[in-house]
Amino acid sequence: MKTFGRFLIFLKSLLVRGESFRILANRTLDEAVLIGINSIFIVGVVSTFIGAVTCVQVAYNLTSAFIPNSTIGFMVREMTLLELAPTITSIVLAGKVGSNIAGGLGTMRITEQVDALEVMGINSASYLVLPKIIASMLMFPLLVILSMFLSILGGYVAGSLSGALTGQEYIDGIRQNFIPYNIVFALIKSVVFAFLISSISSFQGYNTKGGALEVGAASTNAVTNSIIAVLIADFICAQVLL
Repeated sequence: MKTFGRFLIFLKSLLVRGESFRILANRTLDEAVLIGINSIFIVGVVSTFIGAVTCVQVAYNLTSAFIPNSTIGFMVREMTLLELAPTITSIVLAGKVGSNIAGGLGTMRITEQVDALEVMGINSASYLVLPKIIASMLMFPLLVILSMFLSILGGYVAGSLSGALTGQEYIDGIRQNFIPYNIVFALIKSVVFAFLISSISSFQGYNTKGGALEVGAASTNAVTNSIIAVLIADFICAQVLL
């Protein structure tokens, strides 16, 4: 509870003595490149193979002659939109982005760069952390949209190559009983996950004390705590929004 209280105070400090809009915008764009553009490859690889594996495994389990093959495409779409794309992508990004944020801020803290900003009269929390959180909340939904597309495409390729179903059957399945709100739900979750991952990782890195060993520990704690928070938030979002 004490740590949670410190976390809330940390979030409040982000909004005090903030930088000008121009500086904040420039810092946010820089962070967006680091968080979003540099994560495209890993998100693309993971999403494509998750979609492919999901398609193959669903086809393996649907052995009844009374179930049409198009059901495979339907199940891949539903699993991708509701869970795999937003949640798995966020967990992957918690490892990549979260550890990077915590490690970077932790290094700045132990090398007294954060203290130097404070001496110059700059709110270091607002200057260093707020752009990371905003950039994460902007880029995570875009990465999740990319993940959705590549996951469904991976399922299409895997299904066609394995002979489990034809391309037309797969397309008929992903068109079956489509609910547009599911995409909105996935994007809302991605924004929530982005805030949790970026803020928790920043908190861990910003409050690092000691040396290089403690920076590594902060990165590990950032990833672990972020993943736990994502899973809890995933359950809460499902209960509230569905």
